[in-house]
Amino acid sequence: MTATLMEGSEAIAEAMIAAGCRFFTGYPMTPFTEVLEHMARRLPEVGGACVNAESELEAVGMAWGAAVTGTRSATGSTGQGLSLMQESIAEAALAQIPLVILNMARAQGDYFQATRGGGHGDYRTPVLAPLDVAEAVTLVQQAFHLADRWRTPVVLFADYYTAHTYASVDPTPLDLGPLPVKDWALDGSTSGTGQARLVSPLGDTKRRDRPGYDLNDFYTRMAAKTAAMVDGVERMAEVVDCDDADLVVVAFGTAAKYARAAVAELRADGRRVGLVRPITLFPFPDAALRDAAAGARLVAVYENNQGQMVDDVRLALDGAVPTRFVGGLSLDSSGFGIAPDYDVEVLRRRFAGVLDEMEGS
Repeated sequence: MTATLMEGSEAIAEAMIAAGCRFFTGYPMTPFTEVLEHMARRLPEVGGACVNAESELEAVGMAWGAAVTGTRSATGSTGQGLSLMQESIAEAALAQIPLVILNMARAQGDYFQATRGGGHGDYRTPVLAPLDVAEAVTLVQQAFHLADRWRTPVVLFADYYTAHTYASVDPTPLDLGPLPVKDWALDGSTSGTGQARLVSPLGDTKRRDRPGYDLNDFYTRMAAKTAAMVDGVERMAEVVDCDDADLVVVAFGTAAKYARAAVAELRADGRRVGLVRPITLFPFPDAALRDAAAGARLVAVYENNQGQMVDDVRLALDGAVPTRFVGGLSLDSSGFGIAPDYDVEVLRRRFAGVLDEMEGS
């Protein structure tokens, strides 16, 4: 496929299809609605199925059912809809079900929800945050690969801008390497044999089998698997002009696109400022941030919320560099996340003000 001009929601849909997604479901809620509409049109054309569910609760349940057969499946919503899915996402993680979940967010207030989760139990899910439509096309496919590699739900944290910006993209399938055989899938091949497979958040052994039903054993093994996943998932970040930076700005997603442009303008003015953009929000790119900020006097965190990722920045730096939150909630009247502060000049002045304070101290 050659590069084609697409709206972001269409590009994400095409990337999911390129990745082999053949089941998709959701309940309409802008800016997720537009992805659902494109999948409803396109999936039947490639032999897949898309269902407009009665609510987000039914959507995640349907995605569960499709995913346990070994079919690459996905669902999603905005943060409000994902709140309804949290119990099922937690249980899908404990049941080791590979599933991609889109958060087409409104602003960036869902960072805690995405990276910590609101479900029960001791679970974590990888989270990828694209800068723009082109990166979303890549990260969507990586999300499916990670889901199958680690048998886990994976969250793609995008937003209104990602869904509605047009870009020239090429959603050609990516070769991301080999994956484990899905010998756990409930495909019907073992039914009636006495060796039927079990996929459950309460265990993967049956009561009558040895070692039998032992939640302590199961949860302990799942904890070890989570630890292996956290160590094994590549922690990705973009680092810009940090070698000699006095001020390092940290921002993610769409906000980082404007922050990066503001940093570039300040650099052109001779100001010593750099940028770190986390791409994996979980696992967080701790080492990349520590290395980038090693010579800085201050780290400034910009987010379109009241301050959430700033906690992960402080944890990563562990007091080595002072950290200041310089973001804040910025919305349009609809609350969709069309931010007046997403303006290069606005952010340039904000970062320049921090630099002026540092130089005057």
